[in-house]
Amino acid sequence: MFRLFRLFLLRNQFIAKMKTTVIQRPTKQDSKLARQSYDALKVAISRIKADKTEIEIEETGEKIVLPINALKLLSDVLKAMSHGKPFSLVPVATEVTTQRAAEIIGCSRPFLVKLLKEDKIAYTKVGRHRRIKFEDVMSYKQKMKDEQKRHLIDMMNDDEELGLYDT
Repeated sequence: MFRLFRLFLLRNQFIAKMKTTVIQRPTKQDSKLARQSYDALKVAISRIKADKTEIEIEETGEKIVLPINALKLLSDVLKAMSHGKPFSLVPVATEVTTQRAAEIIGCSRPFLVKLLKEDKIAYTKVGRHRRIKFEDVMSYKQKMKDEQKRHLIDMMNDDEELGLYDT
């Protein structure tokens, strides 16, 4: 019984830690190392013809067989790090709460709920709680970024036509 309770506590501590993980930008040293590693990995991946490959961890001598897609994912992570971008790995089918979705988009939770009610973002209800697919949140966020960019370009073009913008 004690073992079961201890496992339950450890599980809850793990979940709490996952929820409070702060995504940080890589340090300059990490970015530099990631850039070098990305270049080398990109070349190595281009030479691999199979669906899986074996890699060796030099320090321990352990050999691990990985799917090529895992190496491509690692390549994407290294590329993001080399540009100094923070990153997070989230399974595609993950659902998030309205609070977490609002944090990702950068708005208040009540504003997000308004977007949900206006059917601008798809969601499901679990009891009284709304759940939103992570991919839908990211899709909406990208759509808003694209729209902002388009508006900025329109404003710059209008300023240019009026002679207010020097090129």
